[in-house]
Amino acid sequence: MGSQSIPGPIAPEPVTDVRELDRSLVRGIAWTSGAKWAGQLFAWASTLIVARLLTPEDYGLVGMASIYLGVITLVSEFGLGSTVITLRDLSEEEVAQLNGLSVLFGVGSFTVSCAAAIPLGRFFHAPELPAVVVALSAAFVITAFKTVPFSLLQRDMRFRALALMDTGRALLLAVSMIAFAVLGLRYWTLVIGGLLSSALSTGAVLALRRHRFAWPRQHSLSHALTFSGHVLVGRLSWYAYSNADFLVAGRILGKAALGLYEVGWNLANIPIDKITSLVSQVTPAVFSAVQTDHAALRRYLLRITEGLALITFPASLGLALVAPDFVLLTLGAKWQGAIVPLQLLAVSAGFRAVTPLLPQVLNAVGASRLAMRYAVLCAVVLPTGFYLLGKVWGTTGLALVWVFLFPILVLPAYRRVLETIELSSREYLRALWPATSACLLMGAAVLAVRWTTGGEGSRGLKFAAQVAAGAAVYALTCMTLHGQRMAFFSRALRDPYTSPRPAGEVSALP
Repeated sequence: MGSQSIPGPIAPEPVTDVRELDRSLVRGIAWTSGAKWAGQLFAWASTLIVARLLTPEDYGLVGMASIYLGVITLVSEFGLGSTVITLRDLSEEEVAQLNGLSVLFGVGSFTVSCAAAIPLGRFFHAPELPAVVVALSAAFVITAFKTVPFSLLQRDMRFRALALMDTGRALLLAVSMIAFAVLGLRYWTLVIGGLLSSALSTGAVLALRRHRFAWPRQHSLSHALTFSGHVLVGRLSWYAYSNADFLVAGRILGKAALGLYEVGWNLANIPIDKITSLVSQVTPAVFSAVQTDHAALRRYLLRITEGLALITFPASLGLALVAPDFVLLTLGAKWQGAIVPLQLLAVSAGFRAVTPLLPQVLNAVGASRLAMRYAVLCAVVLPTGFYLLGKVWGTTGLALVWVFLFPILVLPAYRRVLETIELSSREYLRALWPATSACLLMGAAVLAVRWTTGGEGSRGLKFAAQVAAGAAVYALTCMTLHGQRMAFFSRALRDPYTSPRPAGEVSALP
């Protein structure tokens, strides 16, 4: 890896054309959402088919490996992707050094994981676990070559290409996973699927964007590494508290309970994760482009939050309401123990869909240390809650922590973000009201259909009736009670800059 210095910025100066940035944000999300949801259909289909062919123990074993490997994944990435996106004054040479550092971290993470494989198997009392850990660890080396080029694609706002890439990967992965399960590979279906996903993603990114490597030098990367350190600690804290429930389930409740809880978690979060993943490919670059303009930050935060809520709130509440029929129809009676955790986790998923925007805003305005501290607070409090409630109420207790304790811990972060960009809590809550009010009426409609049908009729017909009633009431409520908001979003998709603002929206313009 060479070290010759090449002066000059790696990318153009921060975006100042609000019109063009609006188009990149709204049209980018609108176009790529179609491709993302196409990939989501493949992922859902393969998940349901594979779950029927595998057992809770198979999922539990891979879940044990994922608890550890997720931590090492964050360390191997070291927040370098966020650094490339947010710090717009990085030179070509500094980005090359970060690219070289990424590969070094990837190789080091693979080595550490191989050494930790046998102790992990003993810790979880699972003799099959070491081989699973070693196999999955190969992904660290593969994805190390992707980190910086992928971030440059995001920074260049090439969202269309990224969405197409992700959809193609999802299709190939779905077909492969089903084939592996049919061949009787059991838990190796999930292991090989994870490696294949990493290889497909990395290959596609490198085909779109490559960057040279350079040997990392501490004196030239001091500022970048400080920012990366804050991001890394924040992500490690996030990983600690977001996986502590899986650790408690695997260590105290056993493989079967962990498998039930993990399937409940996946079903509750797969649609939400896909939506937030789509938005998260766009928002860091957008927030970074207007990081010195608080009026623009307010404007984008309100728009994105309202749009996320309109999609994720009904999906989460609807799944919670129909979970009993959904699980028994799609997975079978052996997964009945996943119903209650699924319901609680689905309720929590809608709220958690809008919270990832908070650290993004703090990082953009130079408050990365503060974002890190809030994540550390959650990492201290939430695992204690998982342990105490998990011992008493099992997987239901784990899910209750997400429903009640997590929102309380997030409130201080909300307060600081709103203060920093001078946004009132009233304006923020107004952005959530259309989705919230429509969801309340939707929930009442679903319950009315359930009570009307009672125990009569087939489960499939009752499930279909509840889904149809809920979707119809939600759509009608949005159009009748919040027609102006819906019309605004419709116009924004056609021309995001010239669309008139709905009442109460904070403008980025003078």
